[in-house]
Amino acid sequence: MSYIAGVDIGNSTTEVCVGEVTDRGNVTFLTSASCPTTGTKGTIENVYSVKNALKLAMSRIGRETSDIDLVRLNEAAPVIGDTAMETLTETVITDSSMIGHNPSTPAGAGQAVGEILLIENISRAVPGTAYILAASSEHSYEEVAAVINQHEEVEIVGIILQADEAVLVENRIHKQVPIIDEVRRIDRLPDGVPAAIEVALPGQTIRMLSNPYGIATLLGLTAEETRTITPIAKSLIGKRSAVVLKTPGGNIHENVLPAGEIYFYGDKNVTISLDEGADKIMAAAEDAGDIRDISGQPDTNVGNMLSRIRTGMSELDKSAEADIRITDILAVDTLAPVLISGALAGETCLEKAVGIAAMVKTQKLPMQEIAAHLTTDLGTDVKVAGVEAVMASLGALTTPGTKLPLAILDMGGGSTDAAIIDESGHVNLTHQAGAGELVSMLIQTELGLSDRHIAEEIKKYPLAKVESLFHMRMENGQMTFVDESIDPRFFGRVVLLTENGLVRIEEEIPMEKIVQVRREAKRKVFVTNAFRALKKVAPDHNLRNISTVVLVGGSAEDFEIPEMLMEAFTDYRIVCGRGNIRGTEGPRNAVATGLVLSYIGEMEG
Repeated sequence: MSYIAGVDIGNSTTEVCVGEVTDRGNVTFLTSASCPTTGTKGTIENVYSVKNALKLAMSRIGRETSDIDLVRLNEAAPVIGDTAMETLTETVITDSSMIGHNPSTPAGAGQAVGEILLIENISRAVPGTAYILAASSEHSYEEVAAVINQHEEVEIVGIILQADEAVLVENRIHKQVPIIDEVRRIDRLPDGVPAAIEVALPGQTIRMLSNPYGIATLLGLTAEETRTITPIAKSLIGKRSAVVLKTPGGNIHENVLPAGEIYFYGDKNVTISLDEGADKIMAAAEDAGDIRDISGQPDTNVGNMLSRIRTGMSELDKSAEADIRITDILAVDTLAPVLISGALAGETCLEKAVGIAAMVKTQKLPMQEIAAHLTTDLGTDVKVAGVEAVMASLGALTTPGTKLPLAILDMGGGSTDAAIIDESGHVNLTHQAGAGELVSMLIQTELGLSDRHIAEEIKKYPLAKVESLFHMRMENGQMTFVDESIDPRFFGRVVLLTENGLVRIEEEIPMEKIVQVRREAKRKVFVTNAFRALKKVAPDHNLRNISTVVLVGGSAEDFEIPEMLMEAFTDYRIVCGRGNIRGTEGPRNAVATGLVLSYIGEMEG
């Protein structure tokens, strides 16, 4: 008897399956395990996660990795995702600026226009001139209020504070004016320049400063200046409060980087502009047929992005014969927050963008090098054994209730594989860019999250809003009551319902928006890629010739993707559902299981 281990190196996780195989070709599956993949999929850094996963799997049956007789690895093709802006105008602001701001706790309500007056210069105020007073955090709220009350002859029509103290100041002054706080870079505020501030009533949003022509009206701008401040106005849409200021005689210039064109080299060479959007880009990719390589127009957004992906792969494969090619892309439309350079509080405006996952291949992936390292480290035979989609198909067949012919969708972190096994055992397969990591990237981009980890969590778990210490409103509208009080730090916040308890979303984003962005990102990536992949492998490229689809891979564990796909396939009368590998593993471990099963096939052959 021999211990045979199948190892599936994925973009996100490395999975192991260990089986005991007799001389007669009978197999008994003993154990399985998974751990995070170290390094980029298909590179030498993967050795560490393979060893960790094997050690964990063997420890579960009281054995050592030295007891394994043969390790079989999958062929691992890396997939790298990046985002390209469709339109991006960067406004670089030097001595002069027009800035907008949206603090979370303004005070007062209304609009005000006046000159900026630093609080330390209040004695220089000229009677009859309207001023907007600015105070740094060096001045306490008591001091600010006292100065304003002492100088009632000065026409102060609005206040800008660095500290988060708008309400405290409002409660202590004798006049009602709009107050903006939390302006972090108040040191950049120049004295004596025109400014406009606006605070909306509770439950409402600003109207003048979120409109370029409203800003032009308040600050008396020319048509050219109005065009320049459009990004500011866009960044303030839906905000509760804002301040916009203008310094005269400034030096505002724009650095416009074109979106650029994508070049497909395939059965037919096709060129498409990124400005055309994701649908036309994917139509062009289909029109190109069997793609050998993809590149972008030099010195453009998409050209720089594809060049960056290619360079990243060349860093991983430094061999002289390296032939690095991008063989597939998935493009999806999205919105990305663009930082307005020179703004005083990190303001951004949403620009249309195209998210792209690209599949990068080299002439020779370092899989044999990985196998050689593992042979030395483990003291056992290691073999690169099979293509992922074929192995996944073999593993999927261990799902109860399946038979040939069978189609599988292997949805991982970086790629979506599809394969069909016909009744004679022939496999037709495809390997396509775009899966879970692209979804996370879209969620992070559209919600403007600083941390990719929280985007991953949003992708994986449902949401709720904690409305009291004893009940939550779930994202589907259902009310859930709890016996023990909820931690007060979750009160009024949107939370993720994870298996380890509640996780608070730190950003102030409405639950409904997060749900919408999450579902749209999954639909754009997984539903689009599922149809694209299955059409490639279906008989006569017709989905109606497929009767059964088994979903495998890490993304098939998602709480809503399988249901999305079941709905999408309804019109084609396709039976679609999560796989349950070996009746115990759920949709995971299909490739690793297939690698063990394929060893038996080789024995019999």
